[in-house]
Amino acid sequence: MSSCSSLGFTCWLTGLSGSGKSTLAVEIARALDRLSIPCERLDGDIIRTNLSKGLGFSREDRNINVARVGFVCGLLNKYGVSTVVSLISPYQEAREKLRLYLPNFIEVYVGAPLEVCIERDVKGLYKKALAGEIPEFTGISSPYEIPENPHLTLRTHEETIEQCVDRVLEYLYSKGFIPKY
Repeated sequence: MSSCSSLGFTCWLTGLSGSGKSTLAVEIARALDRLSIPCERLDGDIIRTNLSKGLGFSREDRNINVARVGFVCGLLNKYGVSTVVSLISPYQEAREKLRLYLPNFIEVYVGAPLEVCIERDVKGLYKKALAGEIPEFTGISSPYEIPENPHLTLRTHEETIEQCVDRVLEYLYSKGFIPKY
């Protein structure tokens, strides 16, 4: 499978709420499944409900959340299971620690302008955050640090989901993580 090693890889999708991370993660995981690549998808909302229940949204709690997910990815990767993570992960320092911890870490910045994310907001979270009802909401009352050197940048407001998925697959192929699709 991989010319790099028998380890799995972690494809970490970071970006604002509503940027398209979860949608892309689902489609990337489906594509990897079609290629018979053992893969697990880890979504921020699901993680918060289970693995990181009880954590708040302070900088420290957010970084703990990222570290916990990174630990799970490391365990899975060690046994050849790749992971596709969709997690806001707003702070550069936490993402840099992932780069150091996970041997086959791919940081994918899912960039969409705040206005687009607000338009896409099906849960009404931005509306509540803008009204002051949700404290520490990333992009409104809490910062999001755009990755300094992501392996890949996807612009979901300019590219289709299919184009974005193809770009991720092409990157994974070019690095020897997956066979030609």
